[in-house]
Amino acid sequence: MSADERPGDLVVVSPDGLYCPLGDFHIDPWRPVARAVVTHGHGDHARPGMREYHGSAAGLPILRWRLGDQRYFAYEYGAAFTLGRTRVSLHPAGHVLGSAQVRIEADGQVWVVSGDYKRQPDPTCAAFESVACDVFVTEATFALPIYRWPDTAAEVAQILRWRELCAERGQTAVLFCYALGKAQRLLAELLALDSRPVWTHGAIEAGVRVYREAGVAMVETRPVAESVEAGRSAGEREAFVGELVLAPPSALGSPWMRRFRDAQTGFASGWMRVRGNRRRRNVDRGFVISDHADWPALLDSIRASGAGRVLATHGRADALVRVLREDGIDAAALAPGLEGEGA
Repeated sequence: MSADERPGDLVVVSPDGLYCPLGDFHIDPWRPVARAVVTHGHGDHARPGMREYHGSAAGLPILRWRLGDQRYFAYEYGAAFTLGRTRVSLHPAGHVLGSAQVRIEADGQVWVVSGDYKRQPDPTCAAFESVACDVFVTEATFALPIYRWPDTAAEVAQILRWRELCAERGQTAVLFCYALGKAQRLLAELLALDSRPVWTHGAIEAGVRVYREAGVAMVETRPVAESVEAGRSAGEREAFVGELVLAPPSALGSPWMRRFRDAQTGFASGWMRVRGNRRRRNVDRGFVISDHADWPALLDSIRASGAGRVLATHGRADALVRVLREDGIDAAALAPGLEGEGA
């Protein structure tokens, strides 16, 4: 038992990840286990090799796409089900399509494991739902006071202005973003401001198709032909001048970029709130759009839960734990920090 665990805890840290002994299940396990409750489809939460996967019905298409044919159990938000001696239900987390918080009830206790979550509106997924509990396990990806998000629509408008500036300069605007969740959110936000199609890297277009099949409305996309070799003629490369292209971070500095005659690069992420991160990413522009809660939203979400005890994971939790303790909340870091996908 670690220093932060106590007898009777509903969730503990095991070598395979977060584990509920009374329910005999893991939450977003790090290694193959018999029974996994998965909060959402990002690769650092939904890993292959589990005997059973339990998750939200809204997130099932993503799990099938990423993990293939497995033994899945899918539940509507708020619908209770039994695992071992526990009563479990899943509730919207507002992170990406199908993302869920895990509510666990047993022995007179209620715990909520948040997974990743955000509080800003997102047209691609169900909004975060505050769930009352005794113990709240919160992510802490952006748990520093400097992280405060601007209005998303204003940032997307900045992306459109950047595209026009690139067009005036004869350049292509290549915007790097995470392929699952962030890219689709950008495309949905763009739909409210502009009808012009957006070009996509193949890794992003695959996720776009999953979202479209789930009924998410997004601006029209056109895949950048993956069959075209990097040494295109100048005339062919001119076709992308003045266009907005979405690509995963892995494409930055890769031969794939050579298909554009001249490109400015941008990155859409909460990490862009700190200017030095833009330099470290080696991009020209940074747009502060995150799929995680910022500092004020973390504090608001924790307080709204009514939890007397808070355990922080997935990030640098020191500042959050200190502020919560000053507020009279029993707080501690639960597990080593992880920098989640989809920031």
